Amino acid sequence: MTSLRETYDAMIENGTLHADDAQLAVLSEFDRIRDALLHPVKRGLFRKAPEPPKGLYLWGGVGRGKSMLMDMFVDHLDGIPTRRVHFHAFMQEIHGAMHEARKTGVDDAIAPVAAEVAASVRLLAFDEMQITDITDAMIVGRLFEALFSAGVVVVTTSNRLPDALYKDGLNRNLFVPFIELIKAKMVVHELASPKDYRQDRLAGTQVYFTPVNAEARRAMDAVWQDLAGSAGSPLVLRVKGRDVEIPQYHNGMARARFHDLCGTALGPADYLALAEAVRVLLLDGIPSLGRSNFNEAKRFVTLIDALYEARVRLICSAAAAPEMLYLEGEGTFEFERTASRLREMQSDGWGVDANQR
Repeated sequence: MTSLRETYDAMIENGTLHADDAQLAVLSEFDRIRDALLHPVKRGLFRKAPEPPKGLYLWGGVGRGKSMLMDMFVDHLDGIPTRRVHFHAFMQEIHGAMHEARKTGVDDAIAPVAAEVAASVRLLAFDEMQITDITDAMIVGRLFEALFSAGVVVVTTSNRLPDALYKDGLNRNLFVPFIELIKAKMVVHELASPKDYRQDRLAGTQVYFTPVNAEARRAMDAVWQDLAGSAGSPLVLRVKGRDVEIPQYHNGMARARFHDLCGTALGPADYLALAEAVRVLLLDGIPSLGRSNFNEAKRFVTLIDALYEARVRLICSAAAAPEMLYLEGEGTFEFERTASRLREMQSDGWGVDANQR
């Protein structure tokens, strides 16, 4: 049975990876969980089943390799029933399943849903755990308590340490017991690598393409393929009881058209949720802005503000250079700040650090 360290060393030798002490330090945690699941302690006669191994809460800045390591771990589980899913997508499924459970007249919709999940897996691997919606905050504690009680092991990545989850959220005091549950049932490990590999890959890469034409589209496709390596799948964000769908998502990177984000009735809360959920956004087809599309322009300004404050990396195609996007109509003066931010966000050093979250 190949250990994760052996696989990691082989990837270094063939040039797929560069050795990283912070990544190496966490491999033993993954091997600990895998070994315990593959060789569980047998239950003695008249004795209750032994406790499952503690899971892992792996947190740290973006681009440090958290998702890559978790994927490597999942690929080495040798038939252990496992589900690897983005946390937002999982919670969306839970909401849907609870809705169906309520139709049967049950008093507690969480119990049958948790039981169904627990019956299908021994390990849940979540990418990007974060709580931005009060509904999720109220559900997740009881849901995970039921999963842990059923013996399900949880491994998750996050950009935030547990104590910073749902920070400043409404009724956060009701969420604190879940944080304590994480600390009790999971090993909390910071992936403190000094390198942001995603930023390194973007260094020197053009991130603003103009005008919007076939060449810009091909360039955007090439950037997405280089960073994501797959088509991705839709990401559904739950914002104040509504669903906001981002067409493409993979490992912290999202892609959408201008119309998807600014041509529909989205607002500041939606853009803040997006900025919380993604670390790189590819935005296709920003048009010229002015009187004819004033509402779309206002939403675009709000979107850029949210991305800027969260230090999300923006890669986009646009009809013109930032300073030439908005030349007539009400709001041209205010747009100067947005143009300045768009220009700043093109620099190599632009991005996010864990301590800025």
